[in-house]
Amino acid sequence: MDAAPRKSFSMIRTFVLADIVTLGNASCGTGAIFACLAFLDERRPGWLWLALALLPVALICDVLDGSIARWRRKQSPIGADLDSLADVVSFGVAPAVLGFTLGLRGGWDAAILLYFVGCGISRLARYNVTASALSDDSGKVKYYEGTPIPTSLALVLVMGIAFAQGRFGEQLWLGTMQLGPWKLHPLALMYAVSGSMMISTIRIPKP
Repeated sequence: MDAAPRKSFSMIRTFVLADIVTLGNASCGTGAIFACLAFLDERRPGWLWLALALLPVALICDVLDGSIARWRRKQSPIGADLDSLADVVSFGVAPAVLGFTLGLRGGWDAAILLYFVGCGISRLARYNVTASALSDDSGKVKYYEGTPIPTSLALVLVMGIAFAQGRFGEQLWLGTMQLGPWKLHPLALMYAVSGSMMISTIRIPKP
């Protein structure tokens, strides 16, 4: 017998409400990146405030999608991977772009920001691979290994405070230094610490 023809847009038909909220997370992160680019082009503070506001909204969506999935007891086959990809955008790439936008543009700064994003991606990949091994009899993951990537919002908060005080661009806290061929803003080191914590083996109980 011939195989039944596949319906068009079959992937979209597998989406559940939690997945739509997850896409809201990714949209907020992408919107924050666009707002940063608009700020660099127009220098209007409103764009930066929009970027700073969208990332906490992304976190709300990230929390809600899991709650909705548990409430409705319904998950799509791609839900977990969709969540990780959205988190990479909103809590990995977007905070790095925000840091670059506000002045972390030295060669060493860029290397640290790339390291930070790489750590975030690696942390999520490790979680996806080890989630089943870390779960208890009910299927719930008992603890996080390494800090969750949404903790990068602490970096967003610091950069937001700096922006509010006019300490961005050449006025960034802690100044800048020349190390070999490239410049380094010491403030960028907080991204290195955050990334390193993500890929560490520290165990954090999951609520």
